[in-house]
Amino acid sequence: MSKKDDENLGSYDEMRWLFWACFIALIATAFGFIIRTQVIADWGVQFNLSETQKGELFGVGLWPFAISIVLFSFVIDKIGYGKAMIFAFVCHFSSVFLLIFANGYWMLYIGTFVVSLGSGTVEAVINPVVATMFSKQKTKWLNILHAGWPGGLVLGGLIALGMGVDMDWRWKVGLVLIPTIIYGVMMFKRTFPVHERVQAGVSFKAMLQEAGILSAIIVVGLMVREVGRVFDWSLVTEVIVALVLLIAYGSYVRSLGRPMFFFLLLIMIPLATTELGTDSWISDLMTPVMAELGLQGGWVLVYTAFIMMVLRFFAGPIIEKFSPLGLLAISSVIATIGLIALSRSFGVAVFLSATLYGLGKSFFWPTMLGVVAERFPKGGALTLNAIAGVGMLSVGVIGAAFLGNIQDKEIDRELLSTNSVLHERIVGEEKTSVFGTYRPIDQEKVVAINDEEKSMLATISSTAKKNALATVAIFPVIMFICYLILIFYFRSKGGYKPEDISEASGATT
Repeated sequence: MSKKDDENLGSYDEMRWLFWACFIALIATAFGFIIRTQVIADWGVQFNLSETQKGELFGVGLWPFAISIVLFSFVIDKIGYGKAMIFAFVCHFSSVFLLIFANGYWMLYIGTFVVSLGSGTVEAVINPVVATMFSKQKTKWLNILHAGWPGGLVLGGLIALGMGVDMDWRWKVGLVLIPTIIYGVMMFKRTFPVHERVQAGVSFKAMLQEAGILSAIIVVGLMVREVGRVFDWSLVTEVIVALVLLIAYGSYVRSLGRPMFFFLLLIMIPLATTELGTDSWISDLMTPVMAELGLQGGWVLVYTAFIMMVLRFFAGPIIEKFSPLGLLAISSVIATIGLIALSRSFGVAVFLSATLYGLGKSFFWPTMLGVVAERFPKGGALTLNAIAGVGMLSVGVIGAAFLGNIQDKEIDRELLSTNSVLHERIVGEEKTSVFGTYRPIDQEKVVAINDEEKSMLATISSTAKKNALATVAIFPVIMFICYLILIFYFRSKGGYKPEDISEASGATT
């Protein structure tokens, strides 16, 4: 961070302190994520959760994030970043105790919901704050900021893994309090910058028009779908609620929005599933393979997070060499190869495959944020946070549950064809998810089967987990095609470059 970045934003020391406070707040959100991946197996045994229910708990750790990040984007410039961070702190702090004293699936769900709201609020603040402080190098500094996410995964993961599998999961959940208290102290009475949109005099309505009705269809559709699932709404009710919200929004903004922003939102769905959807499950998916090496599955996530952390700190020169879109296209190819390799790896080869996956996913999230911040400065906090919100929503509603559902259905199908008698003894009652009906294995019934039958079930389950990783590889392939389209589009326009907010009023792409 250089002193030349200090332009109407307070002293250099104040900026430096604020940046690192934002960085540690992001570490707190990562602690909540990584620790959930470490204790989900314990929750599954203690509370008899199906694979799909575990996927739903991964999901609720993500989609409420989107609700808070999107809703706060509408009002963040009015209420102030400081008040928003107080709300985030309260959510993070209280969620720890909700989870520690949980007595079943729904209390776990509520506790995870609260921590997710806090995490979404954190990102609703830190993304526009850092983009404003470093308005001439947005993609670079957003990458450095988001090194805090994998940094938190590494630190939180190492501590949780160091506690061992025999340590009560409640102690691991309590680790979230450490970075939460630190960023709470660092944020206390901090002076936050005024967003560049506000400084440039771009109106609130003009900000909303950058996103427009098309983008609202994606955000509202995903939000209503998940809320409807939680409250058991009928499809008709979901459609009515979505239409009311869209009509209200559309009647005010009277704009379809920027087509390119809509396209980027669509890309964010497979991107988020590739990164966060897979990361949500990676510890559980790799447990059978890692067990052969005498290691916990969580080491794969910690290892790939370390790669992400290092690369994001040095993102500046890499972005300058390849351009943001070129880097995203290259990353998509590497991520595809890495996921396929992970689905077929055994022994120490797992770490070679994980290296490819880690390299591939490293720049996805912050570079997409950087592209939006650079191309849509008039959109202010809304467009910047909406792209992150859609990412979290898509993982929460689709990605995490999708990976769990793949496993439940394949285990059900393979066990039925291999040993129909055992299948009938241990399969649970039919359940319903966004992907239709399925019959999960009842973990309480598994306890009663003999060792040979448990070994057969473990083999089938391990194969299902590997196949789930291979299935996800289709998403970065889709992303690669989309980034190529954007690269050729900008090449026809003279090349990719950031928009100047003072010249952005006539932009249409």
